[in-house]
Amino acid sequence: MRRILRPLLVLVCRLLFRIEPPAALPVQRDRLLVVANHESFLDGLLLGLFLPIDPVFVVHTGIARNPFFRVLLCMVDYLAVDPTSPMAMKKVIRLLESGRPVVIFPEGRITTTGSLMKVYDGPAFVAAKTGATVLPVRLDGASRSYFSRVSGRYPKSLFPRIALTVLPETNIVMPDAPSAKERRRRAGESMRRLMQEMIFASRPQQTLFDALCDAAEIHGRSRRLIEDMKQIEYSYGDLLKMALALGRVVARITRPDERVGVLLPNLAPTLGLVFGLNAHRRVPAMLNYTAGVDGMQAACTAAELRIIVTSRAFVEQAKLGDKLAALQGVELHYLEDLRETITLADKLWLVLWALRAPRLAAETVSPEAPAVVLFTSGSEGKPKGVVLSHRALLANIAQIRAVIDFSVDDKILNALPLFHSFGLTAGGLLPVLTGANVFLYPSPLHYRVIPELAYDRNCTVLLGTSTFLGNYAKFAHPYDFYRLRYVIAGAEKLSESVRSAWFEKFGLRIFEGYGATETAPVLAVNTPMAYRSGTVGQLLPGLHAKLMPVAGIERGGVLHVSGPNLMSGYLKWDRPGVLQTPSSDAGDGWYDTGDVIEFDDDGFVRIVGRVKRFAKVAGEMISLETVEKLATAASPAAQHAASTQPDPARGETIVLFTTDPALGRDALQAAARERGAPEIAVPRKIVVVDALPLLGTGKTDYVTLKSMAESV
Repeated sequence: MRRILRPLLVLVCRLLFRIEPPAALPVQRDRLLVVANHESFLDGLLLGLFLPIDPVFVVHTGIARNPFFRVLLCMVDYLAVDPTSPMAMKKVIRLLESGRPVVIFPEGRITTTGSLMKVYDGPAFVAAKTGATVLPVRLDGASRSYFSRVSGRYPKSLFPRIALTVLPETNIVMPDAPSAKERRRRAGESMRRLMQEMIFASRPQQTLFDALCDAAEIHGRSRRLIEDMKQIEYSYGDLLKMALALGRVVARITRPDERVGVLLPNLAPTLGLVFGLNAHRRVPAMLNYTAGVDGMQAACTAAELRIIVTSRAFVEQAKLGDKLAALQGVELHYLEDLRETITLADKLWLVLWALRAPRLAAETVSPEAPAVVLFTSGSEGKPKGVVLSHRALLANIAQIRAVIDFSVDDKILNALPLFHSFGLTAGGLLPVLTGANVFLYPSPLHYRVIPELAYDRNCTVLLGTSTFLGNYAKFAHPYDFYRLRYVIAGAEKLSESVRSAWFEKFGLRIFEGYGATETAPVLAVNTPMAYRSGTVGQLLPGLHAKLMPVAGIERGGVLHVSGPNLMSGYLKWDRPGVLQTPSSDAGDGWYDTGDVIEFDDDGFVRIVGRVKRFAKVAGEMISLETVEKLATAASPAAQHAASTQPDPARGETIVLFTTDPALGRDALQAAARERGAPEIAVPRKIVVVDALPLLGTGKTDYVTLKSMAESV
């Protein structure tokens, strides 16, 4: 019966779900364990039909008892197990040792989020115990069928396109640990990482505009997802219309592949312009309007910007007229004027052609082509232009999605500016390309307004820096954040006082992450499945890391990374327009983060400090972040930052800036003794300030602090 029905079912599935047999097919092994993500009730059937092996399927006892599924299970050999039973995996071990291939879903259940769920330790322990070859298989698209268990808001269709991707074979080695329980846990961690790597590695290779078109097709053009201060909800159709129209009018005044300055606030048209410039083979350069004249001029020079697109209303409201007037070598074009240039021919092109076939209306570019230019904060020097390709941005979004379950049920509140890498990728592109809702707010400094917005607009995800989150906690009502699922902190180190304030007042833990503009930007992040306080989480899938030792620093080393989310290169003001590809002591194609970090036994990243933020005092290397931690321990409610000044006798002297007028050396020395810090780390000079200087991204402005320290 199976031999008769199998070819027929293969043909039906290929016709209905447009499934292509996997390009990479498994080689028959003595002990083969196939692991796959679990999206729907179709998964077992599809694997049985399209993998050229005769496996035994491990299924949940609840499924095996269901009369309907018992009929389907007649098509395959199966073993019913209870994943919560400690004896269940012994049956799987015996099956593998007998030589039969086994298919197992490590999640143990069908996903209800559309993303990877909890991964059980049992399948990993089986793989390690038997030495089986592990074959990861990614199922994509089945969650959009009516055979899935995702929420009702998730887009579904009768016959969605489903893809099967077979990844390279691997093994899980039995971990070296003192107890069986710990070995089982560590093996489970290896399986979870393997599953995340599988989800990431099977991502499509495309451009930002192609990804937008895909999202619009999956979720429907009428799906409303973007809201801003105009209190208008924009749909995918609206975003496509803005992108194609704005891109077309800007293309008239620019050249193909030209970098175009974008000076706009967090509004839906800003995102539309980013996608539109990409669609017409232009590269948006996101200018930081809080950087001052010198910073903006350096950015324009480095990227060789000839045209800046901005808004007359925004310039007037933000009082940027004097700054823009001081810029040299650029032309300002206002959106209000550009809209007036849209002709009847443009409207006909848009309605009759572009919106009907947006992929054909867009110009073809490679995923390796530049997608956007962002500028570093300039916290330690002049801003540099960071060229990020389509590949880099989409890879980072795929990496984030592999570890965090953003879905259509989420609404992200993003007040971080879109010229900030965290704000653009996590707060702008990610929700649009995954179908999550997003509320764009123009300034993170409105500490009373943002908590009220989170409450009023039912936001479930909040992005911010430690400084911003600390201020939101001060002014928020305890119930303002009742809907939040994730509070994600980045861009600067999360203060322990902020972490505890959020937990005490709102009952929420903050998921601290770490990254750099050069990595598009996320490198590591704590997640519900992998969280460790005091760290910035584990590295994302697809990343490779090396630690390079630093003379005088005993713990850890300087982190060098490579991966698909790495920038294409720098544009620097002293060599305008010249792309300087990434290179470091680790080799070409590697990026030197400049951060001294250490990994714990489970791969969690603990940041020791920045190389540039070490002082050499009397021949010893002292981390300025350690000094700041001492100050925070002595005075948790105040803000502190450390810098240095030259000292002929000691090399350098540490200067501590604080907002606490009562903080003295005695309190700092007591904190140093409690924490086991060396006496030499206690600063000799303490300067009281009303507030620490901040950049527009929320980071401490260490360039200004250095000047202040040298003048003390």
